[in-house]
Amino acid sequence: MSSLEEKRFPGPLRGQLIFAIVFFVVALLLLSQIGEQTKWVKRTKFFAQPRFWPAVGLIGMVVFGGLHLWKLPRRRFDRMDYREWRIWFLAIEWVGWFLLYVLLVPIIGYLPTTMIFMPIITWRLGYRDKRMLWVAATFGTLVVVLFKSLLQVKIPGGLIYEYLPSALRSFFILNL
Repeated sequence: MSSLEEKRFPGPLRGQLIFAIVFFVVALLLLSQIGEQTKWVKRTKFFAQPRFWPAVGLIGMVVFGGLHLWKLPRRRFDRMDYREWRIWFLAIEWVGWFLLYVLLVPIIGYLPTTMIFMPIITWRLGYRDKRMLWVAATFGTLVVVLFKSLLQVKIPGGLIYEYLPSALRSFFILNL
């Protein structure tokens, strides 16, 4: 049964409590780190301080996140909240894949990392046919060649390239 407050609230209730808690905790965490991450510079105008506007934003996040949490119509977890959290967690998985890719490119190199990750992501998306995995690897190779060779995008070479012979190392760093 829903309360009178829940009936007056026009939006969906699932996931709001989890969102409000996570938002408030992250805002508090960020605000607690502002002294380490920003500076207060002497002889600088108040509104031009490097710490001022980030502090305004983070204090606003904490205050309004706390107000949101306080004014929620429902304060207990429901099974729909857990279902909603599962959906969000599945979306966060893709952030993890991307971060792993970004971390491995400087170590392994752009070409090898892309050729490894394209089939893995294709497999994760549900395309499990060998032909699709080869298409993904080929597409990854073409993207690397397009970006590094033709468009001349400056992406640092991988640490693994340092173990190659001199001429091959230069070619890999510049083109792959």
